[in-house]
Amino acid sequence: MNLQLEDKTERGRVNPEKVLVTGSAGFIGFHVAKRLLDDGKQVLGLDNMNEYYDVNLKWARLRQLMERPGFRFAFSDITDRQRMEQIFRTERFDSVIHLAAQAGVRYSLTHPHAYIQANVAGFLNVLENCRQTGVQHLVFASSSSVYGANKHLPFSVHDSVDHPVSLYAATKKTDELMAHVYAHLYQLPVTGLRFFTVYGPWGRPDMALFHFTKSILEGRPIELYNYGKMRRDFTYIDDIVEGIVRLAGKIPPLNPQWGGEALGPGTSSAPYRIYNIGNNHPAELNDFISILEEKLGRKAKRIPLPMQPGDVPATYAEIADLERDIGFKPATPLRQGIGRFVD
Repeated sequence: MNLQLEDKTERGRVNPEKVLVTGSAGFIGFHVAKRLLDDGKQVLGLDNMNEYYDVNLKWARLRQLMERPGFRFAFSDITDRQRMEQIFRTERFDSVIHLAAQAGVRYSLTHPHAYIQANVAGFLNVLENCRQTGVQHLVFASSSSVYGANKHLPFSVHDSVDHPVSLYAATKKTDELMAHVYAHLYQLPVTGLRFFTVYGPWGRPDMALFHFTKSILEGRPIELYNYGKMRRDFTYIDDIVEGIVRLAGKIPPLNPQWGGEALGPGTSSAPYRIYNIGNNHPAELNDFISILEEKLGRKAKRIPLPMQPGDVPATYAEIADLERDIGFKPATPLRQGIGRFVD
């Protein structure tokens, strides 16, 4: 496939005119779409508005986007093969930022089929349509969950991720493998991003910050798994968006000199790269809640509980590749990020 990238790049960067953002009514997708619109891009948002969490929150995000010039919305499910083919053929996207997925570790314990459908079958539709329509760059969301039972901290993209501990993590690793196949066979430029515990305004209700804040304000107790000793590399949404946008503009090149044994699974001879986007400063859950108490001016009622199946005790992002390749590292302090969410 001849992408003719030399006509549309400047120093290895690309400024696409039309971008597809899947999962645009979701937490990260909403913020990414807003940023792309600020940057003057044409954005088609796509979402199936599923009921994994309160759909009213998704519609509230979407209404903000639909007020913006340059934004259009397609109500669709990525698992709908015919609909996806029609959208890609009609729109002819310059790039795709794929953030739609069935999220959540614990939900995957009880709803496994939803993860295979959305995260594997749905992603195949995205890959195949990117190939068929000559998309110049596909950026997709992976997850820090792929590190699974890996105890080597900080987690590096050059580490093995062969021991996932949840089906959610297994589907995300599957996405990375599928993406590499398309990069290798068809020279489709693909970049996968492993996000680390994203938080911030307009966040997901099923995630810790939103859930804890609501419970504290309503005087309800909060459950602390692993007795509050879990450590997470909490990463503020603006830092995630900055990383996504910068990497979307950096098309991974072919590297015929690549040697897999030396460079590990984060790179390839194909136009394929994997990056961590994390704060690089993990915090214990108990400390996280103490900051939240300070910002709310209220004390939490804590219920310590043992570790839950599918969880890992700590996440910690090694981000040297991110800094080297785009000159950026997440830097929002936890106290500042939590304060913005509470406000």
